[in-house]
Amino acid sequence: MKGPISQFIEKHYLHFNSASLVDAAKEYEQQLANGSKMLVSMAGAMSTAEIGKIFAEIIRQDKVQIISCTGANLEEDIMNLVAHSHYERVPNYRDLTPEDEWALLERGLNRVTDTCIPEHEAFRRLQKHIYKIWKDADDKGERYFPHEFMYKMLLSGVLEEYYEIDLKDSWMYAAAEKNLPIIVPGWEDSTMGNIFASYVIKGDLKASTMKSGIEYMTFLADWYSKNSSNGIGFFQIGGGIAGDFPICVVPMLYQDMEMHDVPFWSYFCQISDSTTSYGSYSGAVPNEKITWGKLDIKTPKFIIESDATIVAPLIFAYLLDL
Repeated sequence: MKGPISQFIEKHYLHFNSASLVDAAKEYEQQLANGSKMLVSMAGAMSTAEIGKIFAEIIRQDKVQIISCTGANLEEDIMNLVAHSHYERVPNYRDLTPEDEWALLERGLNRVTDTCIPEHEAFRRLQKHIYKIWKDADDKGERYFPHEFMYKMLLSGVLEEYYEIDLKDSWMYAAAEKNLPIIVPGWEDSTMGNIFASYVIKGDLKASTMKSGIEYMTFLADWYSKNSSNGIGFFQIGGGIAGDFPICVVPMLYQDMEMHDVPFWSYFCQISDSTTSYGSYSGAVPNEKITWGKLDIKTPKFIIESDATIVAPLIFAYLLDL
């Protein structure tokens, strides 16, 4: 039985982007009912937007089987977990002058639209603990993916003294408990990626201690091959590398590995406010992906041109029968 939120959107979301939202949610639900698995790709600053309040439950209820996200989303969920009370909202961010922005920097506040992340309580607090985990692996000659190091830190309990939100609202903790596979393309451009690089430059760590993007792609290729018998859907929040990297695994397997029985993605939905323009990946309509061997002619395709912080929680609420 669907709850009041789901009933509301079914009654009122009847046209245009709102109708696409309902159609995409229903087909996502149908994919799972058919035995398909689902990849959720997450770009933007969804962790800072506290998507974990609902996405963590999506993970716990097995409505996503693999995640692709930017390095920022990987770390910012944990930053919110340990430093939430130190964040500052700037609702009038559109009115800020360059001088106002500089004043925020001098206070150690890094702004993401209307929300400022506190450098000392967030970035540096994680750095102290993650470095020890990196260094321990480095000394032992062990190698792990970025998300695996984060899982080790979360599950070790070293951050418990800092928790400032309910643990059930952290999607990274929910993923760590399930050891959910996460693909993190371009991790090097995240704050933790920059910090890791600084230790490599200083000679404290070896670059090889961190598994690479190529290894993420080979891991994903193996995972896709083993899990696609009933189809794998692709639910994309935002655009960019978090979406483009994993969706390419299908044409790679088909064209470069010559695995001609590999199935296309069985579902595709993108939430984006990026408009179609010259060469834009984020703004490309789903049909363009047919020409790249990512989607089939008959793959259910949806694009919802709206703010993902509005749309994604509603779709997740529908999947949870809220």
